[in-house]
Amino acid sequence: MSVDPAVPGPVIGLRREREVLTVALQTNRHVVLEGPPGTGKSTLLRAIAGAAGQDVVFVEGNAELTPARLVGSYDPAAVMVDGYVPDSFTDGPLLTAMRGSGLLYLEELNRIPEETLNVLITVLTEGEIAVPRLGTVRAAAGFRLIAAMNPFDAIGTARVGQAIADRMCRVVLGYQDEPAEQAIVAAVTAAEPRPVALAVRLVRATRDHRDLRTGSSVRGAIDLVLLLDGLLALRGVGGLDDDGAREAARDALHAALSGRIKVTEGVARTPESVLDEILERVWPVDAGPPSDGSPGAPPAPAGDGPGKAGGLSPEAAGPDAGSPRRERSDRRGPRQTSRRELELRHASFDEVSPEVGELDEDAFAAVMGADPDAAAALLADLALATDRELRSAARRLAARVFVQVGRVGSARARGTRRLAPIRGGDGDLDLDRTLDRWSGPWPPDPEDVVTRRWTGSRRAVCLVVDRSGSMSGLGVAIAAVAAAGVVLAAGERLETSVLAFADRVEVLQQHGRHRSAEDLVLTLVGLRGHGTTDIAAALREAAAQLRTAAHADERVVVLLSDCLATAGDAAESALAGIDRLDVLCPLPDGGPEDEALTASRALAARGGGSVAPVRSLTDLGSALTRLLA
Repeated sequence: MSVDPAVPGPVIGLRREREVLTVALQTNRHVVLEGPPGTGKSTLLRAIAGAAGQDVVFVEGNAELTPARLVGSYDPAAVMVDGYVPDSFTDGPLLTAMRGSGLLYLEELNRIPEETLNVLITVLTEGEIAVPRLGTVRAAAGFRLIAAMNPFDAIGTARVGQAIADRMCRVVLGYQDEPAEQAIVAAVTAAEPRPVALAVRLVRATRDHRDLRTGSSVRGAIDLVLLLDGLLALRGVGGLDDDGAREAARDALHAALSGRIKVTEGVARTPESVLDEILERVWPVDAGPPSDGSPGAPPAPAGDGPGKAGGLSPEAAGPDAGSPRRERSDRRGPRQTSRRELELRHASFDEVSPEVGELDEDAFAAVMGADPDAAAALLADLALATDRELRSAARRLAARVFVQVGRVGSARARGTRRLAPIRGGDGDLDLDRTLDRWSGPWPPDPEDVVTRRWTGSRRAVCLVVDRSGSMSGLGVAIAAVAAAGVVLAAGERLETSVLAFADRVEVLQQHGRHRSAEDLVLTLVGLRGHGTTDIAAALREAAAQLRTAAHADERVVVLLSDCLATAGDAAESALAGIDRLDVLCPLPDGGPEDEALTASRALAARGGGSVAPVRSLTDLGSALTRLLA
């Protein structure tokens, strides 16, 4: 088979991606196009489809895309008159593409609900679908499914199941090289070469800046050129060499890019300050790129390469992903730790960070292999180092390491039914648990009666992390790993949320919202102990989160705390709406345990749950597996 690499269409660059996608469609493969925004996924597909003379049926993927909206449905009015006949059925985009030999283009694949994606499994494998009352619809010979997704976005997204991924080829698109991006901007804006070159250099510099987790796409460069040209004309500035040009460039830069870039979690900078730094390095306009490898330098042209997204790492989902905060826990930033203090606190610090701004990952891996707890405590403290470059590197490493450790402890809920304790419900009386909860006159209140009944495995779990007191080092690592484990265990039958609390409660992941485990870890390693301990307030917020899980058979709180409240009401008074309360009691310092364990056991008994002492990361993994299995 011969493939013409110069596929007609308004596509600049992406030669290899065009070749692969063209061949995939010619060999009857279904494809997912993966890459950050602005890399030309839609443009590439439309160009290839136009060259092949195929229609494209476009579907915007979102949480509202139900199987009926994708496949089609019967018209109720027509059914009332004619019954369930084929003429009463209205084809959805899937059947339209299948019958018409077209391409079905699913935008934002990872935002589509799992039950909707499952409709596609038989279509991708057998080329047909069985529609109730309508019968089996077989796809025409030219039908293909092309999907697109942004793997770096964590807001409102979900993991694409293996059953779908195994039936599709994957083509990764990245940002084009600098000349290609300049050609794109020039074609759209029809601007002069100098403002185009300036805009592209500024945008490309955002993708590699050490303080940015997400840079701008070429769309930012297009907006920047249009705004800059408009401001120069409005202010009567003749060109980029005249007085006032730099101020106009700064104003246009802030407006075009400040909303597109994301500052790394924990970096105390605004997007505007980062953009000012980049402009300082790039200006004057005709200066060549820095040769010292400074963070603001635009990358050297890489040719029409395979399309890797320059400067984007797997953790590049926006730091703002997750749920809104019900309350702010503290407006003051966490206290940072000097290199001298880190050296005194951790024996292996000099090995892991021999120089300012340096983090030796091989040395850290050696410490992790010899003493995981010491390595985890060191990494958690490095994430708040005063050394900015070391702090950023430590946070990126923590997102990988703590998520991997949490993955060991996670376990998905199984589909079997089991006997579970239920407070205030029908079933057989669980005398032991009822006596543990009952402390008043006979007969006990309905809330104090614990019964056992058969229940399904759909559960809602809220992890509540105590961030008060002296939370640091290994305590932070344990909290981060616990959050990662709970989120990674989430699935069809297990819904999760995460809170942190001291004297106030902060919602880190709202129930029913997706937030990546990496992003949660980045948030948690930025926390330090502060304030009093109001367990009752935390449990009430947890109950409020669990109430939103309308279809859960069991609502469970996993409390990571020593249960020694220093503020608020008694914790036992806030158990309403919680079916079971389990306690992970952290004891990382090897200090006195009797008081914390006694308080934890008493609270867990009132909550119908159990206690798991956590002295190390090893203890945490086994405890999470037992609680989440």
